[in-house]
Amino acid sequence: MVSSGFSTLFYKEVLRFWKVSAQTIAAPVLTAMLYLLIFSQVLEDHVKVHGLPYTVFLIPGLVMMSVLQNAFANASSSLIQSRVTGNLVFVLLAPISHREFFAAYVLASVVRGLVVGMGVLLFTAGFASPSFAEPGWILAFAVIGAALMGSLGVIAGIWADKFDQLAAFQNFLIMPLTFLSGVFYSIASLPPFWQQVSRWNPVFYMIDGFRFGFFGLADHSPWLSFTVAAGCLIIMMAVTLSLLKRGYKLRT
Repeated sequence: MVSSGFSTLFYKEVLRFWKVSAQTIAAPVLTAMLYLLIFSQVLEDHVKVHGLPYTVFLIPGLVMMSVLQNAFANASSSLIQSRVTGNLVFVLLAPISHREFFAAYVLASVVRGLVVGMGVLLFTAGFASPSFAEPGWILAFAVIGAALMGSLGVIAGIWADKFDQLAAFQNFLIMPLTFLSGVFYSIASLPPFWQQVSRWNPVFYMIDGFRFGFFGLADHSPWLSFTVAAGCLIIMMAVTLSLLKRGYKLRT
């Protein structure tokens, strides 16, 4: 049975980003559109990947990148704001277990990630309509990726003591992981050394598996990508729940 504490916190987190949707939804969609316009104009006539026009290849990567970045931003920004303003104490005093706390923040992050991803897909479809070869894989990787980044966002939100620390976490970890994951290219086009480096990036497997759901083509088997992504999610969930259970930086 879903407790009222969990449902209230989840509703509060969804309402928080929905009330400022121009910033949390429209702005990321516009950013993705700008990436598409710039790269498609420059490379469309010169580059094909897996036999696909570059714009068609690029769209799933932009969608998944938007899902991941916004899922992370939702949990991390909410927690750091609540900690800095001091109102997180009211959530901690409520009869909510650490599991419900975790689930509310992560599920709200998944919702925001999926909403932004749908917005990017709808607006970019006007430039090139991607196929949907395996929709089950699309949904699976989108949810797993958003949940993983939501979990990482919870960790960042309780670790950072101020906004510039959170910005450093995002600029030096989240941005490189997402931009160097095959969003704009296939790793098959890279030199062997950088291909091996890319295979150590878990976000690469999320992007690659997500793209497979559209075209049935990818750099690796979708089952390998799913195993890596799901394994990383399980590890991240375990770490986050452990920190919440101990009240790391929350009850001190």
